[in-house]
Amino acid sequence: MKRIALFASGSGSNAENIIRYFTNNKEIEFLILSNKADAFVHERARKLNIPSFTFSKASLESGEALQFLKSQQVDFIVLAGFLLKIPGNLLKAYPNKIINIHPALLPDYGGKGMYGSHVHEAVVANKEKESGITIHYVNENYDEGKHIFQVKCPVLPTDTPNDVAEKVHELEYKYFPQIIEKIIQE
Repeated sequence: MKRIALFASGSGSNAENIIRYFTNNKEIEFLILSNKADAFVHERARKLNIPSFTFSKASLESGEALQFLKSQQVDFIVLAGFLLKIPGNLLKAYPNKIINIHPALLPDYGGKGMYGSHVHEAVVANKEKESGITIHYVNENYDEGKHIFQVKCPVLPTDTPNDVAEKVHELEYKYFPQIIEKIIQE
C-alpha cells in the first residue's frame, strides 16, 4: 500500500483528477493537505470521501507538518496547485518523493510568482509558439528540480491566456496521473 499526500492551495481540480484516476487501484490511498482552510479542495475531498487537513506555513517550516505526514505513513507527496515553497525538512525526509507539475515548459516561465494565469499571460505576451507542462521533482528552489516529463501544445497567434490555460489543463489531466503512477512503481 502506498500513501500519497496531495498538497493543494486552491480549487483542487488536479487533485480530484488524480484521485479519480486511481479509483480502482486498491494499492493507493490519498490524503489532502492544504495551507488554506477555505480552499475548495477540502470540499472536493469531502465529496470523494478522502481525508483532508489544513496546516499553516509555520507548521510546514517547523517540522510539525512533517511529523504529521510521518504519523500518517505518507510515502509520496504530490503538489497539485500548491503555492508554498517546500522546506528543507520535507525535502530531506522525502528525497525524490515529492513531485510537482508546472503549467509551462520549464525552465521558461518558472520561479516565484509564476503560477496559474500569470504563466499563461506571460506565454501569450511573449508570443510563444508553444507551451505545455513540466512534471518535476521538487528541490529547494521554485521549479528547478530535475525534470521527469514534459509535453507541449501549440500556442496560436489568436490564443488568449484562457485558451492556453485550457490546452495546458488538458495535458495536466491526461498526463499527471500517469506519471505519478509510473513514479510510485519505481
